[in-house]
Amino acid sequence: MERFNFEVSGERIHLAVEGSTGGTTLGLHLAADVINEGKRVLWASLEMPDAARFSQLFQHLSLVESSRFHAMNFGGKFDRAIDALLEAATSLPSVGLIVMDDWCASSGRISSERLQHIERVAMECPDSTTILLISKGSVDASGSTEDPIVARSADAMSKKGYQIWRLWRGLNGGQRVLVRGETTTNVVIEDSGFVR
Repeated sequence: MERFNFEVSGERIHLAVEGSTGGTTLGLHLAADVINEGKRVLWASLEMPDAARFSQLFQHLSLVESSRFHAMNFGGKFDRAIDALLEAATSLPSVGLIVMDDWCASSGRISSERLQHIERVAMECPDSTTILLISKGSVDASGSTEDPIVARSADAMSKKGYQIWRLWRGLNGGQRVLVRGETTTNVVIEDSGFVR
């Protein structure tokens, strides 16, 4: 099995995940890949990723390379956090990836205010910068799909320029199902990230 290559460059992605299935790991996997390409990563969340998990996914990078990972906190007003994120994205050289982990409440509708700020991120970040938003998905109560989760506010996110990705548990252990638009890929989550 080899490390999975997500092959992203300048996409705007909304990743909806089934709880505790590896959304943050997917973000860290992408971050390590982008840093390996010589670019910077901006990571914004309420909490820093687990230190042990971070070490596992970044173990193949040098200390100098790892210093291109810039973490920010969403604490306080969301609009101010977005302002700071956008300023960093446009002022720091060669930002290749912005990850916003758990950027909205874990259930219910995503507020229109949050969606407006997310649209700003999509519009104001350089076209070459990939944006990954990670949030909890929800169960489809209408019964129109057999998939375990759906992305909340998928239509609104699509209109704001985001691709919809979804991630949920596979049949056993570390198996995961990753749906990127219309493409479904079976992957396995390991210490080093996702493999196929």
